[in-house]
Amino acid sequence: MPLKKYALFLIACLMMFIVLPEAQSAAAPFDHQHSVFSALLKKHVRWNAAGTATSVNYAAIKTARVELDAYTQSLSAVGSAELAKFSKAQRGAFLINAYNAFTVQLILSKYPDLASIKDLGGVFSSPWKKAFVPLLGRTISLDEIEHTLIRGAADFDDPRIHFAVNCASIGCPALRPEAFTADKLDAQLLDQTQRFLRDRSRNYFDATQNTLYLSMIFKWYGSDFERGFLGANSVPAFVSSYAGSLGLSKAQLAQLKTDQIELEYTEYDWLLNK
Repeated sequence: MPLKKYALFLIACLMMFIVLPEAQSAAAPFDHQHSVFSALLKKHVRWNAAGTATSVNYAAIKTARVELDAYTQSLSAVGSAELAKFSKAQRGAFLINAYNAFTVQLILSKYPDLASIKDLGGVFSSPWKKAFVPLLGRTISLDEIEHTLIRGAADFDDPRIHFAVNCASIGCPALRPEAFTADKLDAQLLDQTQRFLRDRSRNYFDATQNTLYLSMIFKWYGSDFERGFLGANSVPAFVSSYAGSLGLSKAQLAQLKTDQIELEYTEYDWLLNK
């Protein structure tokens, strides 16, 4: 074989084994461990002494913006068809993490010049209705992630998601210092619920008034706690499953189950969870 033809033959053979970077990127599977986001949260989010709420070091995350942006870009790269192939738990973890990560991005868009996420809205606008999230091939809002993609999903009726999505506020359930993952999702949702209900600044029983005070979350999303999750068809029935976290005695639990305890709701604190 002439030298020139032999050289061309070798080049052709080599090309068969070369995978272009673009092809490698396109073929790379989505990281269902959400490793980049988990590492970022672990480093910059801290539980309080009671383990019921967290503080977020937004200033430090802002210096690590490249990592956060890389993670949200990986979320944005997932299309609707790919998401549909995820398991229910994978989809749940994906959407919860997306809500939380893009909320942090939203805060960083004005941090430190804001005291509350509400400062990012206006009289006739809401930060949750702002379409700024590039997800599933569209630009959507945080509300669409929570209310349409999660709460609106026919097969995802778990009300504990309200203790997982984080609105960057003190009154909101904690931003967990780790990402949610499919393999641990149920345990993480349980842990988030128990921690939130142990917070006596938001959920407590007043024996002198025979009244159980609960977070406004239970009022705003009351219908979600009435859908029969684990047999619960009401807010009292749902929280009865977590009597230990609420600190209720057996007698008080019995009263709660028979509607002998009044329900009231605590004021929601919208200050930034920093």
